[in-house]
Amino acid sequence: MTVLLTRSDVDRAVDVDEVLELLGEGFRAPAPAQPPLRVRTELPGPGTATCLMPGLLPGVPAYTVKVNAKFPDASPALRGVVCLHDLDSGELLALADSASVTSWRTGLAAALGTHLLADPGAGTLGFVGAGAQARVVAAGLRRLRPWREVVAADLEPARAADLAALPLESASAVARAADVVVLATWSRRPLLRADEVRPRQHLTTLGADEPGKVELPADLLLASRVVVDDRMLAAAGGALGNVGLEAGVAAGTLGDVLRGDLPARDGTDRPTVYAPVGLPWQDLALLWAVYGRVSRADATVIDLLG
Repeated sequence: MTVLLTRSDVDRAVDVDEVLELLGEGFRAPAPAQPPLRVRTELPGPGTATCLMPGLLPGVPAYTVKVNAKFPDASPALRGVVCLHDLDSGELLALADSASVTSWRTGLAAALGTHLLADPGAGTLGFVGAGAQARVVAAGLRRLRPWREVVAADLEPARAADLAALPLESASAVARAADVVVLATWSRRPLLRADEVRPRQHLTTLGADEPGKVELPADLLLASRVVVDDRMLAAAGGALGNVGLEAGVAAGTLGDVLRGDLPARDGTDRPTVYAPVGLPWQDLALLWAVYGRVSRADATVIDLLG
């Protein structure tokens, strides 16, 4: 039997603290023997199709496969499903809305990385792009540390209210005002210049998650201490590779930081950058937690073999 999990089902079942803990455990785990796969193709039109697999975590008797369609002008822009399978039999345990799974796991993983890498004294949080993804990051960061002020810039200024943020006019204004800047856009050109970033400032760039998408320029990344979630994926189609930089530019991964193999900060005043692409095991961490919290009595259950 397969449990169907809609967007509202996922939203209701997410426990932020539980998911933050599971994500931390996932980053600490040794790299899986099966490397993460991101299969992406252009479509004859404005969209792209992507498959992420396999989502695997030590101790979890299941795996995930995610199939997404990305259409930047649609609402929501991301549509698809995440399949949760039994690891031993392949039984399809759950079929979940991928937009909600992706938003929660990406946002909370970004919140964790931002919190770990940002200066402990940082008190002002800024967002460039104040959509659904920014709202999840903000929810996670508010659980992880206090903030004196939150500011945001968006093509639709009214969205700043959804973050309980002071609206600003541009990415540059956010960089001037905030100690920590989270960029969550569909941009295909740099949104900040290197000279707009100050010492000890932290930037998290979430938009550069597939070829062609760029939020930060190469010279800014080279002048900063960059941490990624996966070196090869960051160079193949993430924040590094999309501006012509190689994997070696990254100081290491967030897993290195959480395992204690890489210090969160290097003792200099260089800006720090967290530049994740998103990994399949994060879908499993989120969906396994949600699957465990959903009441079968209230869920929609179908027999696909019936």
